[in-house]
Amino acid sequence: MTKGFPKGFLWGGATAANQLEGGYGEGGKGLNLADVLPGGKARLELLGQTGFDFEIDKSKYSYPNHEGIDFYHRYKEDIALFAEMGFKTYRMSIAWSRIFPKGDELEPNEEGLAFYDRVFDELHKHGIEPLVTIAHYETPLHLIKEYGGWRNRKLVEFFDRYVETIFTRYKDKVKYWLTFNEINGATHMPLLGLGFSPESEETRLQDSFQGLHHQFVASARAVKLGHKLISGSQIGCMLIYAPVYSYDSKPENVMHAQEESNIFNYLCGDVQVRGEYPYFAKRYFKENNVELNIQEGDLETIKEGTVDFISFSYYMSRTDKLEKTPEEMGHGNLIGGVKNPFLQASDWGWEIDPVGLRISLNELYGRYQKPLMVVENGLGAYDEVEEDGSVKDDYRIDYLRSHIEQMAEAVEDGVDLIGYTSWGCIDLVSASSGQYSKRYGFIYVDKHDDGSGTMERSRKKSFFWYKDVISSNGENL
Repeated sequence: MTKGFPKGFLWGGATAANQLEGGYGEGGKGLNLADVLPGGKARLELLGQTGFDFEIDKSKYSYPNHEGIDFYHRYKEDIALFAEMGFKTYRMSIAWSRIFPKGDELEPNEEGLAFYDRVFDELHKHGIEPLVTIAHYETPLHLIKEYGGWRNRKLVEFFDRYVETIFTRYKDKVKYWLTFNEINGATHMPLLGLGFSPESEETRLQDSFQGLHHQFVASARAVKLGHKLISGSQIGCMLIYAPVYSYDSKPENVMHAQEESNIFNYLCGDVQVRGEYPYFAKRYFKENNVELNIQEGDLETIKEGTVDFISFSYYMSRTDKLEKTPEEMGHGNLIGGVKNPFLQASDWGWEIDPVGLRISLNELYGRYQKPLMVVENGLGAYDEVEEDGSVKDDYRIDYLRSHIEQMAEAVEDGVDLIGYTSWGCIDLVSASSGQYSKRYGFIYVDKHDDGSGTMERSRKKSFFWYKDVISSNGENL
């Protein structure tokens, strides 16, 4: 028998504005980072290289984020489908450049504000609680090109204005907020999280951690302001979490795995949850020639602006050892490591490890004793449409079932888990690969990598399965 979830558990799904909205250039929206990222293999190459120029070249690339899945015009239809599944919450993001098209204006764009009013009203009409990410890989392009992204401290000021605007506007409509999406992924992919392309590998860590410091200050200021402006608000951080396993029991490899986990999984969490840089950061910064410019009052602000809960994405674990060859490396895993001989992988090479989610929940709760929410988890896969129009995605059901079972085990362990939003509850554009064909959704969207498709929505087999999971509060898997 499945172990139970707490009463009032927040079941739902998750998306990001840049991956589904479309509405490129409509409603006064300005360009953001995602608007200049091409689709397909070119994106993966650009995410890893230095010196990206942030220009649009339609003669060379396609830009699927410009169209997304047209949520901008179809949000009522999509929210009705979420409601049919029984969603208690819907994690979404606000596109910063819809509110401040360039990012540094003094006055917001009313058309953009009004759009999200309509979305929130539609969610509430169906009894769905919005869970809003403030910054989800959507830095306004002007702030990137003119100021150099989050390396520049002036972005704290611009973010303050953006946050105050949306908190004031939506204080009666949104209770749950997340500050920065997958904040700890920034050192691996500063382009997405920090809005800059490293000038060289030598400067990457210095610039990334300085940018992160600015985001820590901005996040803490947002938490403090939210508590002041929004009655009963709950404001969380959002991490990528991947437990790090030692490849074997060799003590040096165990130590290496612990060090890797400390820097990747815990440095950002410690700052945002405990309110201070952790003890191990000092040595890491020293050995990697990172010297932070910390201004007067920053550390006090960080201490005062700790989050109310911890949200995180979980897709895979990581296995590592001190000395490894290119042949041993896992492919498709953006966070590095070697192949784990005990795990299978998805179509994109992401290793599948349900037990790793239980381990993650126990590690996070054991360290912080704060409520947890899994806000991204899902299987990117190729889906085939049958002749009758159905999509029999049993592989997705199996993936999600095995992970939800492990969440139930973690709840039984004593973890305070308050919600679960499966990633890409409706098919959308992949953030890492810029593909439509990498599908996560319970809802199929007829849109393809070559740009063809009707955008029509249809329910996959997993749609009905997840509806049953929610209605039974996780009993029927």
